[in-house]
Amino acid sequence: MKSISIIIPTLNGEQELKRLLPLIPEREKTELIIVDSSSEDRTREIAATFGAKVMTVDRRDFNHGGTRNLAAKEASGDILVYLTQDALLFDEHSIDRLAQAFQDEKVGVAYGRQLPHQNAGVFGRFARMFNYSEISSIKTIADKKKYGLKTVFTSNSFAAYRRDLLEKVGGFPTNVILGEDMYVAAKIALTGYSIAYEAEAKVYHSHDYSIREEFQRNFDIGVFHNKENWILQEFSNPEGEGFKFVKSEWRYLVQNGKLYLIPVSTMRNAAKLIGYKLGKNHDKLSQKWRKKISMYKSYWNYN
Repeated sequence: MKSISIIIPTLNGEQELKRLLPLIPEREKTELIIVDSSSEDRTREIAATFGAKVMTVDRRDFNHGGTRNLAAKEASGDILVYLTQDALLFDEHSIDRLAQAFQDEKVGVAYGRQLPHQNAGVFGRFARMFNYSEISSIKTIADKKKYGLKTVFTSNSFAAYRRDLLEKVGGFPTNVILGEDMYVAAKIALTGYSIAYEAEAKVYHSHDYSIREEFQRNFDIGVFHNKENWILQEFSNPEGEGFKFVKSEWRYLVQNGKLYLIPVSTMRNAAKLIGYKLGKNHDKLSQKWRKKISMYKSYWNYN
């Protein structure tokens, strides 16, 4: 079995770690690394009680890609598994099931299935059902005409990478607002390696975003696609997938007796579209408005 390093960026994650860390299996070839953004609670102390190697970075210096790269440099594993603190492992076998994907020597990155939290709202629940199938799959560059941007979809809330391959493609980008996972997956696909989705490797992870938060997050996605336009050029445009999502969401609401939520769904998806379009054209906005609109505001301190 290959050695595994589990890396979790944290910020005031004491309560989440109390639920998450007991489910991480202890074995000789597995290490746990916590990279903490100067938490004000007992995050670092809780992590240490589970034998984690704890790193601390200044909160102002947190970067989705750069912070993960820092932890990777401290890791010794052949396989790097990334989690977020709010992703709760389904059981103690989740990480092993994700790592099994690398028995196929052509798999460069693998990601697991995200289930909605038990208290998830209807929209957060549907989003997980739409994006995370019950059926495992493997995608390569040859599948881009069929799947478009979904070919390189992955999520660092629960994903794993071959360490040597991650290093070969230059690690995670340090200048993206989000999407560092898709960026690397696209690079890996272009090298000829495949991307595995392991449906049996499960975590609970979902968000109940407000309409405003949907607008902000999709603004950030638009910024990412503007700045990393090579991904769209290589793997097609995401907007067709957006219309598919809307139709599927309406069907889901009707089937579950929530027809009355279709107007809310319409407003939510309109906010997403407007936010995305603004993000794609963020260079026409002032720095003040970019920061005001964005969900990841600290990004604009350096960009």
